[in-house]
Parts: sequence; C-alpha cells; structure tokens
Amino acid sequence: MVSALAAAGYNEARLGMTKVFSRPAPDLRLAIALLRHATNADAGNLPVVLPVCQLVCAWKDMRILLCNDDGYFAPGIEQLARALADVAEVTVVAPERDRSGASNSLTLDRPLSLRRAANGFYYVNGTPTDCVHLAVTGMLDELPDMVVSGINNGANMGDDTIYSGTVAAATEGFLLGMPSLAISLCSRSGEHFATAARVARELVGRLQRLVLREPVLLNVNVPDVPYAELGALVVTRLGKRHKAEPVVRTLSPRQETVYWIGAAGEAQDAGEGTDFFAVQNNQVSVTPLQIDLTYNAQLPMVRDWLRQ
Repeated sequence: MVSALAAAGYNEARLGMTKVFSRPAPDLRLAIALLRHATNADAGNLPVVLPVCQLVCAWKDMRILLCNDDGYFAPGIEQLARALADVAEVTVVAPERDRSGASNSLTLDRPLSLRRAANGFYYVNGTPTDCVHLAVTGMLDELPDMVVSGINNGANMGDDTIYSGTVAAATEGFLLGMPSLAISLCSRSGEHFATAARVARELVGRLQRLVLREPVLLNVNVPDVPYAELGALVVTRLGKRHKAEPVVRTLSPRQETVYWIGAAGEAQDAGEGTDFFAVQNNQVSVTPLQIDLTYNAQLPMVRDWLRQ
C-alpha cells in the first residue's frame, strides 16, 4: 500500500515529469532530479519510483543512427550528433567523402570498408544507402530506434528527393522498418546549422513521446535563419521544379571535353501547401514520403492501351 506521503511525492514528481516530457526537447537532468525527489518520498516503495524511472530510461535507452551524403567530416552531421547526444545513444555512419546526388544506389561491384575517425564517427567508402544498410544489417548489435539523415547543406525539396543522398539514407532506414528523418538546411551558405539541429531534436522528441501507428519517412526542410525567426512546422506536399539546366561542356587541362551536370531547375509548382512555399515563408516543411512509385491513376489507361 502506497503511503500518503509516497503518493504525494509520486504525484508531484509525475506532474513535473509530464511538464518536462511535454517540451520539444526534454531536459534529462531535470527529469533525473524529479526521479530523485520521487525516490526520497519513500525510498523503499517501487510503485512510486518505477513509473518515473521508466520515463527517464525510455529516453536514455533510445538508439539513433545518423548518416548524411556530405561526408562524415561535414559540419551538419557534427552539429546534429551534438544536438541528439544528450537524448539518445547516437552512432554516426556516413560516407568517407561527399556523395551528394547518389540517390538510393548500393555499391555492388566491390566490397565496402568501415573505419572509425578520431571523433568517433564511422565512415564507409560507399553511398549513403550503403552506410545505413551496412550499419543496420552488419555492424550494430542492436537495431536503432530511428534513422536521422543530415543535416544536408542545401535544400531537398520537390524533385530533389529523387536524387538526394540525404533522403536516400533515411529511405533505407524506412525500408528496414525504422522511422526515419531527412533534415536539410535550405541554403548553400550553411549559416544556421544550429537551427536545423534544434528542429531535428524537437522532432525526435515528438516521435519518442507520441509514437505513430506505423513507421514514417519524413523529409524536413529548414530555412537558413536564426531559430527565433522560424515560423511554424507545417505538413507539406512536394512541389516541383522546372527541368534542370543543360550540362556544362568544358575542356580539361589535358584538352579533353568534359561535362558538368547543370544546376537544378527553379521552382515551378511552389504554391501554398508545398515545401517550397513553406520554406519561402520561413516555415519548417515536413513532408511524409512513400516508396510506392505506382501511378495509380494511369492503371486503367495502360490496361486499355494493352488491350487494343
């Protein structure tokens, strides 16, 4: 039977914990202090301590796999790892060099190597998809609870998602059964990675507190502004770009003709409700993605075409 004093201690601690865990990014030090308060109410009473302890342990036991397509040395993944380190056990497995635009490709023509850098990050001589696949199916002793990819130096909106290695790493996590986030900072100057890292931490916290009915693949684009200038988080659909610029033909130092892939096209479908519109208005765009590429609306048309 829980004593009145213990019950009062538990209720007070429980109320405090509810406040702590309703924040976008819970303060674990405060949570542990509340746990101690509950313990002191009746040190020998497990029914008082256990529910609060479970709330704390749920956060400390969370395992997150981080990846990107800019390489393990990129500033975005460093800030992301730092932001998530106090709310989860973080493992970084990323490409050994910039693999932007690698999409969902796997390396099948040679073996892969896994090495550890001085900062503790692991790197692979392959694509972002290789990194997540290798980590989940061959490296980690326990499956991660979540895969987070980023922070990409540049937007991944609209058609970008087809080519993006950042989105591909998250996609591989999703295909392997884990909720996955792709986080991108929407400019090439990369001035406010801290803003995107804070958004990522808030979303991770929300996914931990409010478990969704099924795994999700979320593509998140964050304006490159100070956190205080951000608008709301809005759920969006993918917009669409104009077709890409033509390749750029030039001569190498050996006078051989070489080609550079042209720049991505400007936004074409960028109206309200799209990722382009949200970012343009300093809002954080959150787009749920799916893997099924079937064009369901064309199924009847193609059936009729084949019957003719």
